[in-house]
Amino acid sequence: MHEKKPWTWNGFVGLLTLVLVDIVGAWFMVQTESPVLGIVLAIISISLLSGLTIVQPNQAMVVTFFGSYAGTIRQSGIWMTIPFSVRRKVSLRVRNFNSAKLKVNDIEGNPIEIAAVVVFRVVDSAKATFDVDNYEQFVEIQSETALRHVAGKYPYDTFEDGGYSLRGNSDEVAGQLAQELQDRLSVAGVEVMEARLTHLAYSTEIASAMLQRQQAAAIIAARSKIVEGAVGMVQLAISQLQEEGVIELDEERKAAMINNLLVAIVSDRSASPVINTGSLY
Repeated sequence: MHEKKPWTWNGFVGLLTLVLVDIVGAWFMVQTESPVLGIVLAIISISLLSGLTIVQPNQAMVVTFFGSYAGTIRQSGIWMTIPFSVRRKVSLRVRNFNSAKLKVNDIEGNPIEIAAVVVFRVVDSAKATFDVDNYEQFVEIQSETALRHVAGKYPYDTFEDGGYSLRGNSDEVAGQLAQELQDRLSVAGVEVMEARLTHLAYSTEIASAMLQRQQAAAIIAARSKIVEGAVGMVQLAISQLQEEGVIELDEERKAAMINNLLVAIVSDRSASPVINTGSLY
């Protein structure tokens, strides 16, 4: 089922034609001895009047004639279409759907709460009307299904470089959610304009435990960076001292200096300097 254009005629011209037909029919019924032609014209006028319809801006009128799809009127205004046809309004406006807070498991099995907003509009009124029972309910159910599927493909959070997570890669997750929604909703003639996460949190029963785990992982990741930077700083300091000839250090004194520098840099507390007034050796 694909959208097509039905037979239409300008509504103002149609109204003027109906008035003229009524005038001619009334004249035949009053002024002539045989009112048959006037009755026929009156029947034609009533038939054409049943095809008169008004289309609002950003609204489509789906026309069916005795159970057969005749087409869709998209242009706003007053129109004359197929007489005795059934017209159904379909909104073409951009709409939002806010999903409820869903409780799902991420890829690591942790229960999380997640919700999203979906911005969509109807682009094919024929599919939206005839290919699904209720396209609005279809959008709601498929949005929640797609959200559950995408949430189960990523962890809530990760501190490893290159890894994707729901919290740290919201743009990528939103793009994949929008793509999956488009694949699911194309059968209903719906275009997904945007999909974004509006709520993301651990479930209440594991929130405190996961917070401790998250803090521990953050501390480990931060310490790893600190140690990596400290080693580089110590190497740079010793090599620069040796190149400029400021001091000559044997292996034992060099090890002691490295130990002192690493302790001062890596320690989570401020170092307390000790001034040595005696000999270095």
